[in-house]
Formats: sequence, C-alpha cells, structure tokens
Amino acid sequence: MGRRTLLLLAALVLAALGTTGVFLYVNSVDERAAEGNQVVSVLVATEAIPPGTTVRQASEEGFLDQREFLRRSLAGLDTRSSITGMEDQEALATIAEGQPIQPSQFGPPGQSNQPSLAEGDLAVSVELDDPARVAALVGAGSRVAVFVTGVDGGGQSSTRLLLEDVTVIAAGATTVDAGAEPAGEGDELTKALLTLAVDQVEAQKIIYASQNGQLHLGLLGGDSTVNISENGTDAANLFDQP
Repeated sequence: MGRRTLLLLAALVLAALGTTGVFLYVNSVDERAAEGNQVVSVLVATEAIPPGTTVRQASEEGFLDQREFLRRSLAGLDTRSSITGMEDQEALATIAEGQPIQPSQFGPPGQSNQPSLAEGDLAVSVELDDPARVAALVGAGSRVAVFVTGVDGGGQSSTRLLLEDVTVIAAGATTVDAGAEPAGEGDELTKALLTLAVDQVEAQKIIYASQNGQLHLGLLGGDSTVNISENGTDAANLFDQP
C-alpha cells in the first residue's frame, strides 16, 4: 500500500471521528435543552404553612398540592413530588403560599422557629421580584421601609413612602409555574414571598397598595432615617435638587 493511500485512509478516519464527535456534542446539547424545557410535577404549599406543622398535618389539611413547573425554573431547589419519608417532620419556619416544598424547610419535632408578633400585630404576605425586595438582602428579621408607585387622585403617577419601619418575619423564594406567561430569554423566573408584621391599618395600606400599585422595599440600617411626610416623586419634581 502506497504512502498516498495511507495518508488518504488516515484523513478519512479523522474526518469520520470529527463528524462523530460533532454529532455526539450536538446530541448532548439537544438533550440538555430538552431536559431544561421538561415539565415536572412537584409539591407546593397551597397556603401559608405555620411553623411546627408536620408534613402529615399539612397534607391532611389540604396545604399541599402537586403543581407543574419547568425543570429549569427549579434549578438549585431540592424539590419533592411526594411526602414519603417526611411525614413526621415539622416546618421550621413559615412556608409561604406557592413555595415548592423542600426537605430543608422541615426538621425534627420541637425545632421550629415561630416568628414572634407583637400584641395587636398580624402577618401579611406580599410577592415581590428581586429589585423590589433589594435582591436577596431582605430576610427574616430585616427592617424595611415600604414604598408604593401608583396613580393618585389627580391622575398623576408618583412614588411615595407608604410605611416607615416594618419588620420582615419570613422570606421564601418561589417560582413561576409552567402555565404562567413565559419570561423573555435570560429573564429570571423567581420572585419572593415576604411576610411582614404590621397592625390592621398598615395591613390595609399594604394590601390596597399591592392591588393598585407597585411596592418596593428599602432595607433599613441601624441609623437609617425616612420621613413619611415628605412629598412623593413624580415627573414634575424628579430632577429637583434637595
């Protein structure tokens, strides 16, 4: 067999190997993409589950249900599709409505952390996206100022301070399920349910504002000061100097 024939055979072998490699790579990419778009069924809280509630109790009282999510929207979450093996464990903290159920949310009896409410206060939950809740900086125990953007009685859109100092007693990530409006490419699918300790008047303000405007939180530090009497910001005074 001549040298030219050997070189030709070697070239054909390399070409075949290269084609096979490309095929296997493309096939693996397609498989990963298909897995990300796969719809999976997981357990979620159909309403807020109080600390100390066992998984069995939550199931018997109808607090748990199966819902479908895109697999990619659950990335990083250790979700479950059944309560098998978890029946006697208790919720360690409040599990907000809509949250996928994860084993880390539960523990042995007696380890739950019931958030304390001052006498006369009640708990109200709001769902906010990452910018509106100061990304991941706001959690249980945080003190926040609550702002609202909406249309006032004169038809003018403005942003104003709604509540000066509110305590967050629970925070949990949630996701958009497979039936929701799809987000644009590269958009995050996560929001957060935050539970706030407020009195009745504050609760009414938060509920009304969340239904008729957009809420944003400001994380308060030890020496933060806000003034609810200050005028709001609108198009007319946006660029005014202090």
